[in-house]
Order: sequence, then structure tokens, then C-alpha cells
Amino acid sequence: MINVKKKIRKLIKKRVVDIVHKSSISISQETYLVGGAVRDHLIDRKRENSDLDFVTLGCEMTLANEIKSKISKNLKISRFKNFGTAHINFNEISIEIVKARKESYYLSSRNPDVEPGTLFDDLKRRDFTINAIAVSLNEKNFGDLIDPFDGLNDLENKIIKTPTNPEITLSDDPLRILRGVRFSAELNFEIDNSLLNAMIKNCDRIKIISKERIVDEINKILITDVPSNGFKILDKIGLIEILIPSLNKLKGIEEIEGVTHKDNFYHTLQVVDNISQVTNKIWLRWAALLHDIGKPNSKRFDKKIGWTFHGHEYIGSKMILEIFKNLKMPLNNSLKYVQKIVLLSSRPIILSENIVTDSAVRRLIYDAGEDIEDLLLLCEADITTKNKKRREKYLNNFKIVRQKIKIVEERDKIRNFQPPISGKFIMSVFNLKPSKEVGILKEKIKDAILDGKIPNEYKSAFELLLKEGAKMGLKRKINEEKV
Repeated sequence: MINVKKKIRKLIKKRVVDIVHKSSISISQETYLVGGAVRDHLIDRKRENSDLDFVTLGCEMTLANEIKSKISKNLKISRFKNFGTAHINFNEISIEIVKARKESYYLSSRNPDVEPGTLFDDLKRRDFTINAIAVSLNEKNFGDLIDPFDGLNDLENKIIKTPTNPEITLSDDPLRILRGVRFSAELNFEIDNSLLNAMIKNCDRIKIISKERIVDEINKILITDVPSNGFKILDKIGLIEILIPSLNKLKGIEEIEGVTHKDNFYHTLQVVDNISQVTNKIWLRWAALLHDIGKPNSKRFDKKIGWTFHGHEYIGSKMILEIFKNLKMPLNNSLKYVQKIVLLSSRPIILSENIVTDSAVRRLIYDAGEDIEDLLLLCEADITTKNKKRREKYLNNFKIVRQKIKIVEERDKIRNFQPPISGKFIMSVFNLKPSKEVGILKEKIKDAILDGKIPNEYKSAFELLLKEGAKMGLKRKINEEKV
């Protein structure tokens, strides 16, 4: 069993000594440490800058001011009087102070009506038993554990339960469905059957939750060591279909004339797990999650070659904007990054299966730019075959591609290159205004460089410009080589 007394004393010494230890700060009212800091310490879970949550039976502002006076007078206290809470940010640690309370909910909202309560009332309103454990910070019983809902036993048995009826708990605040899945994925805990059934029954109520809160929980699941554990639970309770329906459409295996294709949903989850072993980049993990979403709309059966998914990368990259909009995710460079990685996701694979030409490598480097390494990581993660020899063959092919990229990049300096002749220069040479002709000429010069027809230098580019301009019937305005 967990040595509670020893661990709690260690917790107070290591995590709270500079804030609430009885020898370093005088707490004038009944106060307890609760929630994640207690839970994580009891299971030896190491986290940087984890939050500290306090429950007081007195005034939240009195305790907040006592903590502030001990730490720094310059700290800002944010107060939310209606909820009886105060908040302090200290060295990236979030300190939350809550006046013990009861809560009641309405079906149309997750925002509760609040009234004063006891410590028991406050622990009872919490989402899961493992988060409803408190430690006394009071002189008479300093360090004692208060565990009215047997959370310590659930920590020991690695199980997620609610303090009260799970259907009521989840109906009151449906975000707890996602939080339960996230805790299961983060801690590698099982979800209690009664809670799992309540998740299934209440999953549709997730629609009253803001998309921003939903995405925050999805991101926390996606950043776990084995994200598929969380996504399989999301699928089981029906949330994949509600939140990311295009991902849900990847499920299933179709058969025609005895020929089948792989289940692209479970393949995708394996790709996400694979890439999670080599990167913590959240947007690269999103790219892995969405890299095959264009397959259902591109799936065709050819009697000669079987199932094909031609163009699924392009289709998928176009679908990502709608997914981001539906989830109210940022429509900024993160979106563009995910779209680009998905669009290019098969290019290195094609290179690995064919003769690697300098021209193809130059184009890949140019199109991927600074994201070339991320793209290659995704392609390597996309190898999910269980055949050991085939896997080794694919990985060796990618080693060849990587080496070719290195050689071409060092020689030609293609990554993020700018052609030596600009659109403005082209307009001045032929006395043109911004037009289709300018774009065509720019593209011809760029293609010639990427295809290795001319070197990436001004003189050769200028000669090609004059040649192509003449073909288009354009007259040169000046005789000088440079403008």
C-alpha cells in the first residue's frame, strides 16, 4: 500500500514549504491542499510546475493575501467573487484558492450555482475520487489525509471513478467525460465500468461544452506517451464521431473480389503512437492524426491492382480547414503547417520506392522547406507493417532518401531558396504590369532551377527569361542585363 504519511510529509516539504508550511506561513483559517498535486505525489508522478489547489473554510481572499505576503508583495491576485475563488500565478505555478462550496447544475449549462459548504461538500463536487483527496494544513492535524471517497484505494488499483453517481457527475459537467479519458491515458488507469457506461450515455452532452475546452483536452490526450489509448476510449464512447467525424469515417475494412484494405482508423492510431516516440510537437501529432482523412473520399477498387487512394493527400489537406473551423482551432501558421505536412505526406514514400532523382529531391526540399525533417518523421511513423523484413526494407529506403536530401541540400542550397530574378525585375525588363505573364515566367525559371536545367544563379536565369519572354512575344524594354 502507499505509505501515506511519509509521502504527504514529503509533499508538504517539497512542494508547499515556501507557501503554506506551518513554520513558514501562519494560516489563520482552516485550509487544505487538494487535487492534482496530492494525487501526483502519492503515485510519484513527476510534473514540472503542477498547479496547487487549496480549499479554505474561511475567506479565500484572506488566504490569498497570506500566501502573497509570504511569496512576494508584487504578485497579482485575481478574485472571482461569485464562485468564491482567488487565483495567483507564481513562477509558472498556478495557485488556486477556493472557498469550500456546494454546486448545483442545470441541463443547459456546465456553469453551476454555488453556495458555501463543508470540506466534504467540496470534495464531493470534484470529478474523480483520485482528485478528491485532501491534506490538512492546519496546526492541530497538519499533514493528515482526508479521503472520504476512497480515492487512495482507487490510486492503488489504478482506476478512475467518480465520488458520486457517475451519470449525475457527467451530466452536470460533460467536460468530465474528456477529462476522465485524459486521466486514463495520462496515468494508464482503467475507467470503472459504471463510469464508462455513463460516458456512453452522456456523450452527446459534450455539445454544451465550448470547443476551446474540448480541444484543450484532446491536445492533452494527443500529447500522452501512447495517444491511441485515449483515442480508442473516445471511439468506444462515441466521441470521435461527434468531435472529428472525418476521422471516424476511416474505420472499417471493405472487401471486393476477396481483396481487402487495412483499417485506416487503427492504422492512423498506430502512426500517432509511432510519431509520439520521436517528437512532442503537438501539431506534428495532429498531422499524423489527420494524414489519411482523405482516403474515404478517394477510395477506388481497380481489378488489376486492388484498392487505391490516389490523391488522398490533396483531398485530406483541403478537409483540414473545416476540421479546424469546427473545433475552433487556430486558423494561423499551425493550420498551414498541418495542411502542408498532410499534403506532402506521400512524397518521400514515393521517392523511397523509386529511383531517387536529384530533380525530385530538389522539389521536395523546396516544397517542405524547414519542415522537411518533420515530414520524414511522419513518413517513417507511417510504416506500420508487422512484417519485420518489409519494415526494415522501408526504413532502409528512407535512409537512402535522407542521405540524398543531405547531398542535394549541401550542393544546391535549395531549401527556402528564392529564384535570382524577381517578379518586379521581370516587369521592368518587359515593361509589364502585374499579370499572368509575370507569374508564368517566374514559374518557368523556378522549375528550370529545381529540375536542374539551369544553375541557381542570375546569369543563367536571365538568359532563360529572355528566351521564354521572346517565345511569348514580349519585347524587351532595356538592353542592360541588370535593372
